[in-house]
Amino acid sequence: MPTASHPRRVPRLHRLLALASGNWTARGYLAVFAVSFTAMLLFPESAFAGSPMLLTAPLSFLCMFLPLDPGAQVDGAADVTAVVVFAVWLLLCALVNAAVLGALATRAATATSAGAREPSPPIANPADQKRRDLTDPAGSLPQGVRALLAPAVDNWLARGYLAVVAVALGFFLCAEFVLPDPGFAGIWPLMATAPFSILAMAVSSPVAYYSSTAWLSPLIFSVGVALSGLVNAVLLGMLARRLRTRKPHPAT
Repeated sequence: MPTASHPRRVPRLHRLLALASGNWTARGYLAVFAVSFTAMLLFPESAFAGSPMLLTAPLSFLCMFLPLDPGAQVDGAADVTAVVVFAVWLLLCALVNAAVLGALATRAATATSAGAREPSPPIANPADQKRRDLTDPAGSLPQGVRALLAPAVDNWLARGYLAVVAVALGFFLCAEFVLPDPGFAGIWPLMATAPFSILAMAVSSPVAYYSSTAWLSPLIFSVGVALSGLVNAVLLGMLARRLRTRKPHPAT
């Protein structure tokens, strides 16, 4: 007898697969990943061997905890098993990222079609509209920002991810400003918020070379990591919303 949760999981899996292959954005991403994954298998010691991990970040960086060096020689059953687990995990990460891109493309297409169908309200008096624009130039910008950021906080998937980012960033700041030797503490927020955090690292790295402004480097990196985590949380929240959406069934 199937459990109560089983009928609910199967439609969500179907929706995940549909989002990952239902539009050209997601399919193009999967095609790029397939090329990079094939190059990694054929040329494991090349400079492009790490590109599949960058394309499937941040989830792919969890495989860093596996006892495996993708560029190492594979010997023995344990190493073969680790390589298989690594490859399967990358494929799953690519599927999730493709579904995120598919949800983003679907949301954009839905918003565009809804805006095209909805007629704009008539302006009763052009002078009143001009005066309203001068007194409130931002218009509904705060409401639009709240609506844009809502997927990052209205579901457990995005909130859990933000909690992980907060812990990683807090550990980095504590190691940087409290501990005598921070070591490689920055690797944790970098991996948690990749791939956008790579840009934050590129921006903050030149600042670290100047002794007069070196104290700004960890702050710039932290702000970039926080923004990167927020972007990732919004994308994950949009995916969670799409997975929760149920298609209407005709009444029988």
